[in-house]
Amino acid sequence: MQTKVQEIRTAALEACSRASTVQELNQARVKFLGKKGELTLILRSMGQLPSEERPLFGKLVNEVRDELEQAIQGREQELAAAEEQERLLGESIDITLPGRRVARGTLHPVTQIINEAKSIFMEMGYEIVEGPEVEWDYYNFEALNIPPDHPARDMQDTFFITEELLLRSQTSPVQIHTMEKQQPPIRILAPGKVYRADSDVTHSPMFHQIEGLVVDKGITFADLKGTLQLFAERMFGPETKIRLRPSYFPFTEPSAEVDVSCIICKGTGCRVCSETGWLEILGAGMVDPRVLIKVGYDPEEVTGFAFGVGVERMAMLKYGINDIRLLFENDVRFLEQFTS
Repeated sequence: MQTKVQEIRTAALEACSRASTVQELNQARVKFLGKKGELTLILRSMGQLPSEERPLFGKLVNEVRDELEQAIQGREQELAAAEEQERLLGESIDITLPGRRVARGTLHPVTQIINEAKSIFMEMGYEIVEGPEVEWDYYNFEALNIPPDHPARDMQDTFFITEELLLRSQTSPVQIHTMEKQQPPIRILAPGKVYRADSDVTHSPMFHQIEGLVVDKGITFADLKGTLQLFAERMFGPETKIRLRPSYFPFTEPSAEVDVSCIICKGTGCRVCSETGWLEILGAGMVDPRVLIKVGYDPEEVTGFAFGVGVERMAMLKYGINDIRLLFENDVRFLEQFTS
């Protein structure tokens, strides 16, 4: 049996040196040293030997086992080091290659316009106020001087949830909420999403508005014009001019459509402005006294002005975008143009 042990030793050492991978080495370990391995089985047969030969035979088997375990451990380290070296060579980096620029995201053009408008008006002392996008009919219409039978409701294709609840069609309800909560003076800017059942190259069922409201003693139309002139200059450039054309809004009186001199042709006339030299950007006017009365203000004591502008409209004008849907399609090729 001692001869058999030596044969197993020789075969195991040969298999260990012949193994070219850690997996092959593990197979050799199991074959010779495992629970059913050749050396383990021969050790179990030691009971067949005479009692006086067992100690010597057991010592021999244990010495061979220790020798094989050390050989396998050493070979395993060699193979692991070789595999690691091979992996490192395969993953080597050529430090002479130019660096790869990491792609950076940027703010959406609509967000950029909102942030810029906020900054402009905050410097003028305005407070930023937000409100719910699901609104009561009262705040979206009635409190703004648009009763249920008013024809102005036809101007807005509204998403109604129930007879009394709707997706707000304008951010004007924020003005009503604010005036109900506090007394003048008020100077707020209300940016946010609004919803109307309309969709084409210049309209989206969801878009963004920015509305402003100022209420105090002695507020005049001249204050409104001066505010809008400063806003236009800061948003579109110092050469920008504005003009006001008479218009109608149920919640302001008098009301006006506000145009800016075309930012493309600088007012000389081009295809973008239909050769007029002007581009419409917002609506504005003095707060109707009936709106002030609704919130508990005395129109004999205070006056105010309000204005509203579509953010997507400003983005299209400022960046020369000809289809509003481009702002919502999330095309990376389009959005990359606005990286700051």
